[in-house]
Amino acid sequence: MSQMIPTQPSREELREIGQRLEGQTPQDALAFALDQFFPSIVLACSFGPEDVVLWDMMYRINPKASFFYLNTDFLFKETLDVRDRMVAKYHLAPEQVIEMKPDLTPEQQAEKFGDLLWIRQPDQCCQLRKVDPLTRVLKNYSAWVTGIRRDQAPTRANAKLVEWDAKFDLVKFNPLAAWTHHEVWAYIRANEVPYNTLHDQQYPSIGCTHCTGPVKPGEDPRSGRWQSSEKTECGLHK
Repeated sequence: MSQMIPTQPSREELREIGQRLEGQTPQDALAFALDQFFPSIVLACSFGPEDVVLWDMMYRINPKASFFYLNTDFLFKETLDVRDRMVAKYHLAPEQVIEMKPDLTPEQQAEKFGDLLWIRQPDQCCQLRKVDPLTRVLKNYSAWVTGIRRDQAPTRANAKLVEWDAKFDLVKFNPLAAWTHHEVWAYIRANEVPYNTLHDQQYPSIGCTHCTGPVKPGEDPRSGRWQSSEKTECGLHK
C-alpha cells in the first residue's frame, strides 16, 4: 500500500516529490498523482495536443478519471469535435466530462461591458470567460493536472512536475513539463489519440475564435494567440 501524503502537502514535501519525479515518465507522475489524490483530482482540458495526450495516459491508468473544459461560448467547432471524439473513443460517462461556462452569456457580457471586450480589454474577457469558471471548478478538488510544457513559452520555462498553486490553493501537476513538441505528437500518432484538426491547418495553439489565428512556419507556436495585443497568457497559469 502506498504512503498517502496530506491533501495539502507542505512546500518542502512538494519539492521532494518533484525531485523524485524528475527523469521519470509522465505516466509515472500521473500514476502518483492519481494514487494520492483520486477522486479529488481533475485534468484541465483545452483539447490541445498536450491535454489529449494526458487524458489518454490518465484513462489508461484510471478509467474513472475525469476532466473539465472551459466552454467560453467562443470555441471553434473543431475543438468541440475533439470532445465528442474523446467521449466516443473512451466511452466516457457524463460525469467524467465537466463543462464549465461563464456566468454571463456573450450577450449579457456585451450589455454589461460593451461589445468586443476581447479586443478592448482582453484580460478582463479572459477573467470572465476562463479564470472565473476555472476558479469555481477547482474549489471542488485538491489537485489538478495541466498540459504545461517548459518549452512552450518563457512564462512556463520554470514549470515543475508538481508544485503548489497559490492562485487556486491546491496542488498542480505538470506531467509533460519536460516533454518536447515532437514527443507529444509522436505519442498522439502512436496511440491514435483524437486531436484538433485545426493543428493540420497551421493552428499550433488554439483558444477562442476571436483570439486565435494561424501561424506561419518558423514563427513562435503561440504567436497566433491575441495577435492584436501584447497579451501572451490567459491567466490560468500565472
